Formats: sequence, C-alpha cells, structure tokens
Amino acid sequence: MKYAIIESGGKQYKAVEGASIDVDRLEVEVGAELQLENVLLVASEGTVSVGTPTVKGAAVKATVAGQVKGTKILVFRYKPQIRYRKRRGHRQQYTRLTINEIVSQ
Repeated sequence: MKYAIIESGGKQYKAVEGASIDVDRLEVEVGAELQLENVLLVASEGTVSVGTPTVKGAAVKATVAGQVKGTKILVFRYKPQIRYRKRRGHRQQYTRLTINEIVSQ
C-alpha cells in the first residue's frame, strides 16, 4: 500500500491513492486538479522516505470533489450568579479531495 503524509493548512493528513480526505477549505473550484507539494513522508511497499522537512521531488495529485461542511459544534458561555448565557453554533468548512496519484522519485 502506497501512502503519503501531506501538510495543508498547518495540519497533517494521510493520503492514500484512491481515497478521499477532507482538508481545511481551499479556494479552488470543484473538479479542478491540484498538486500538493508539501509531502512530509512517502511510504511504498516497505520503503519509507522521510523529508527534512519535505521529501524532494515528491507530490500528491488530487482532484477537488466538493466543498463540504463539518458537523455542528455548540459553543456555550456561562457565568454563574450573574445570569450570563450565550450560545453559538459553528460548522467548519472543508474541501474534499480525491487522491489520484502519489509521485515520488
């Protein structure tokens, strides 16, 4: 199984060929091709390449499958004895990427 660890938006994700991942929202159109250059690790059939900090010549090619929203979380602020209550919801926006190919040297 070939996989790579990529960085996007300050977070790390495991990219497997043929799978889809949700990364923080990227300003790209649905159906567009992306090439992610920040590859931190590439593993393929017992061979592991670890970058310092990135693997040179490695890239992950992906297609944008859509813009999606995460689950709703509730933010509730409360101060006792002074009747202060504030409730607010939040839904994080994500970009769903389908991993097409992991390119390494």
